[in-house]
Amino acid sequence: MTTAPLSLHHIIRPSSLKTGKPPVMFMFHGYGSNEEDLFSFANELPEELCIISVRAPYPLPPYGNAWYAINFDDINGKWSDEEQAVIAREKIVKFMDEACATYHLDDKRITLLGFSQGTILSYAVALSYPEKVKNVVALSGYINENLLTKDHKNKDHKNLKIYASHGMVDQVIPPEWAQKAPKILESLGVEHKYEEFPVGHGVAPQNFYSFKKWLGNKI
Repeated sequence: MTTAPLSLHHIIRPSSLKTGKPPVMFMFHGYGSNEEDLFSFANELPEELCIISVRAPYPLPPYGNAWYAINFDDINGKWSDEEQAVIAREKIVKFMDEACATYHLDDKRITLLGFSQGTILSYAVALSYPEKVKNVVALSGYINENLLTKDHKNKDHKNLKIYASHGMVDQVIPPEWAQKAPKILESLGVEHKYEEFPVGHGVAPQNFYSFKKWLGNKI
């Protein structure tokens, strides 16, 4: 089901609930992908969730999209356009507000699910604005502290819950980057779970079932 013209293109699976405001999961894909990618999980996730999979705003020919630019030819290795990433963080926050108002969703029960670049931004949104997010499923990404608001350490993170996972042989984002997350989350008082799986830059079936189980009683 394709939807009304909000500020970001998206696809939606409505909640099975017939009354009240349903909880919502926003999905944010990785660099070079699109909104169809993570949406393939939708049929396996709880029916009461309204699931909204969002397309990143910057087209990457021939068919993908990005949340912000990555310069793979930079002499120091990959270089992320962090100014553009912060703009993308704010675009996501604006879109979440729009979607909750437009589709009459429960803005107190918001879950973010990201992969790779989508995870980096899910962390940025949730840790910058913990009052807006209940849960995060952070797949194959890491916390870039440069993308967090300057006052994020002064915010109350005690109601935020985060599941993070990474591939042990991830060739795109080194596991060492992801492994820093638990210490950062602990320092902010965020309840979290971190797991690694014997895969590369992707989501193994056991990874999917693990985060699905974790999410079960947290919606």
